[in-house]
Amino acid sequence: MPELPEVQALVDFLGERTAGLAVTKVELASISVLKTFNPPPQALEGAPIDGVYRHGKFLDLDCDGTHLIFHLARAGWLRWSDQLPTTVLRPGKSPIALRIRLSDGSGFDLTEAGTKKSLAAYIVMDPSEVPGIARLGPDPLAVGFTVERFRELLDGRRTQIKGLLRDQEVIAGVGNAYSDEILHVAKVSPFAIAGNLAPDVVDRLYAALRETLSSAVEAASGKPAKELKDAKRAGMRVHARTGEACPECGDVVREVSFADTSLQYCATCQTGGKPLADRRMSKLLK
Repeated sequence: MPELPEVQALVDFLGERTAGLAVTKVELASISVLKTFNPPPQALEGAPIDGVYRHGKFLDLDCDGTHLIFHLARAGWLRWSDQLPTTVLRPGKSPIALRIRLSDGSGFDLTEAGTKKSLAAYIVMDPSEVPGIARLGPDPLAVGFTVERFRELLDGRRTQIKGLLRDQEVIAGVGNAYSDEILHVAKVSPFAIAGNLAPDVVDRLYAALRETLSSAVEAASGKPAKELKDAKRAGMRVHARTGEACPECGDVVREVSFADTSLQYCATCQTGGKPLADRRMSKLLK
């Protein structure tokens, strides 16, 4: 799933390529991808693109006051074309869910692989009309997101820190991959209870959160959309690197698997050398 750094890179990519252009056509190949019905897709046609923005993991194209907002979810992606094909999309014949044609012949497709469809698009007059945006917590890279604010978010929480970092209503934009990376940099167990973290650990975790995301945004900046997935994978320290050597201490990177996801960590760096039990309600092995 694209997270804050990749979504920001897509925003910058689209912002550069759509500057001065207008939407000429909106084509839906999957009716289910569009979660709103008013305004209709035709409201975007003929509208200039005034800007491209990010809200957590949501991308927002402001088209003369009407917003096309989409969330790529787990298997969605944006595919850019300098010259889109002239053929009309046929529903159910490809992974393309939605196509946006622009005034110079360029445009992009929103695609989704697999059978579980979670890609979501919205056409609204105000981004806050999108429920997921309305519920978002603060952006961790915002100027006002201070260590004091972070401490307030953790205070009294009986939630495991891994889950809290991924909770979009607490902090916007961090998902499974970057939460693994942040916790590894901070040397914190993914199962540590957020409200129990010592003040110095909270400071360390805050620094790791900001630095990890800032570095990833910088690394992704300027890359075309088609290169962002590979760039993300290449930059990971522990996430999706089960069985490889920890880049910090050389210990093996371990994994905890759940029903539909997994996490990776280094026992030496993060859990005092004790492996975590690989089960849903995992605790440190005694």
